[in-house]
Amino acid sequence: MAIRPLKPLRIGMVAPLCEATPPRLYGGTERVVANLTDALVGLGHQVTLYASGDSITNAKLVACRPQAVRLDPASLKSDCAAHLAMLADVKREAHKFDVLHFHVDLLHLPFFTDIADRTLTTLHGRLDMKDLAEVYSRFSEYPLVSISDNQRVAMPDANWMATVHHGLPPHVYTFSGHPNGGYLAFLGRISPEKRPDRAITLAKATGIPLKIAAKVDNADMAYFHAEIEPLLDHPLIEFIGEINDAQKVDFLGGALALLFPIDWPEPFGLVMIEAMACGTPVIAWNCGSVPEIVTDGVSGRIVSSMDEAIVAIKSLHWLDRRRVRAEFEQRFTSLVMARNYQRLYYLVSGGQVRNEGLENVG
Repeated sequence: MAIRPLKPLRIGMVAPLCEATPPRLYGGTERVVANLTDALVGLGHQVTLYASGDSITNAKLVACRPQAVRLDPASLKSDCAAHLAMLADVKREAHKFDVLHFHVDLLHLPFFTDIADRTLTTLHGRLDMKDLAEVYSRFSEYPLVSISDNQRVAMPDANWMATVHHGLPPHVYTFSGHPNGGYLAFLGRISPEKRPDRAITLAKATGIPLKIAAKVDNADMAYFHAEIEPLLDHPLIEFIGEINDAQKVDFLGGALALLFPIDWPEPFGLVMIEAMACGTPVIAWNCGSVPEIVTDGVSGRIVSSMDEAIVAIKSLHWLDRRRVRAEFEQRFTSLVMARNYQRLYYLVSGGQVRNEGLENVG
């Protein structure tokens, strides 16, 4: 019997207002939302994106604030007020959509309980914080999506519907088969849990230059000045600072490997698949989502100590950068992510799901 094609859905996508969608510089959640939104439009769905006015999207954009909060030069501003105003707009227009997809953590939970069964909420952050489990238990009618299986450990009894890994548009990230930089890379944010100190120690131990392209939040400025800045005065270490997407591709593509020496339950780690998209292997500590993202011996090496990391760096020549890129294309493109979410949208909207061509959703 012939299978009828899936009908286009009307999707309301609700992004955070902290950064533009996608971000101009550092930012994970908004970048994921941008990739997902554009991929869903490419699949034929009617997507409306609620985001800041400086966002760029192939969907219909509803500008809920003229500019993203973080880069707004105003000295006095309230991100809470901005998000509540956005949620009021979404609530007023909720009848227009088959499904609402929220990416704003728990802010929307008290306001959409009457239609919770046709929403999805993707949780992008760490969940091992006091009070979170109780809140999600109180609002258990909301279907939740995790970005890794490991992210669920702190809330195993929550109303999890699926795990959907992040994805990136493959055409944005240029494959680099022969890195010409000869350096190790650290990319992301300077903070204690990201362990840039480990990356610096590894560079000095192996004699391989390290380039650090990282944002320093105000909350981490004291840590940066006290713990990291004194370590930067070394000929092998170069601190670049925060970089944009175009710079990121060259930065990762020119690296021998990305160092991901984390010391916390990382929910996903977008930078790992950004490196993989460039063909750059990842050397990552065995924490959080890492074993779900990195295939040990294929897309990188998973380590548990400095000694293991040093051995991994010295044996990088055994890793085929073409296989690293192939792993990305098979598992972590924005199309794979969009198809996985598409399946969930049809489930919550009451539509029929065609399994053909869809990826497995945990």
